[in-house]
Amino acid sequence: MEGKEEYTQDGTVDLRGRPVLASKTGRWKACAFLVGYEAFERMAFYGIYSNLVNYITTQLHEDTVSSVRNVNNWSGCVWITPILGAYIADTYLGRFWTFTFSSLIYVVGMVFLTLAVSIKSLKPTCTHGICSKASPLQITYFYLSLYIIAIGAGGTKPNISTFGADQFDDYNPYEKELKDSFFNWWMFSSFLGALFATLGLVYIQENVGWGLGYGIPTVGLVFSLFIFYIGTPIYRHKVKKTKRPAKEVFQVLVTAVKNRDRKLPDNPAELYEFEPQHYITTGKRQVHYTPIFRFGHYNLIFFSTYK
Repeated sequence: MEGKEEYTQDGTVDLRGRPVLASKTGRWKACAFLVGYEAFERMAFYGIYSNLVNYITTQLHEDTVSSVRNVNNWSGCVWITPILGAYIADTYLGRFWTFTFSSLIYVVGMVFLTLAVSIKSLKPTCTHGICSKASPLQITYFYLSLYIIAIGAGGTKPNISTFGADQFDDYNPYEKELKDSFFNWWMFSSFLGALFATLGLVYIQENVGWGLGYGIPTVGLVFSLFIFYIGTPIYRHKVKKTKRPAKEVFQVLVTAVKNRDRKLPDNPAELYEFEPQHYITTGKRQVHYTPIFRFGHYNLIFFSTYK
């Protein structure tokens, strides 16, 4: 029979909600499946974004001002939807399932976009060197593909890296060091994918074909997801301990505002904090003291009176 000390100390479980053995799950054996996805996802995003204005002006024949405005609107949507994706993961579905559904949406958007730049009926026609503007149907299909990608990115961006962090036990000093290494390789894979997109895919799009230029990251994304799901049996999952995280954040802000006129202690150790065993039992993560965001420390004065 396995000893209790062999299970993870942070309360992580498998996909069925059962406690997991530290020696057989998580760590780099799990994260190796995640790093490849990040490289292909960054390659897909920057393969689109880096040359999108050029495609809209030269292939859809929109004017430059409209093209830049539309690209900025889409880019802003890509970067703001992760707020919703993170909320859904923390409140309802969890990181794994939010990422799963969102990644499928992302792939659908990439497939639609690849078809939009490949199929003749979805692009403006040119006769004797004179090209007509894109029809309303063609424009609708093209931008629909882009915004499907934006919705998918909203669920994948905030959850895949944090899901990787979940594979390391914060209460195990050795695994805590491994987590730092994971984020180093995570950023490396991210920049590697962006570099290949900026240099390689842009060249392919302009000199070989737009279909191939968008098809390569689409195939790569599908392949990376296939690799990701192979690792499902060894992934660790955080147990959701809070039903309404947004409500708790709001309560912290309200308490901090109420205590804004009180004096903060010079010694951070005098601020209220739970015992380490509390975090192990509940599965919640301890937020360590930092000199930034001192406004939030006013929330801890209230609790210190009940220590």
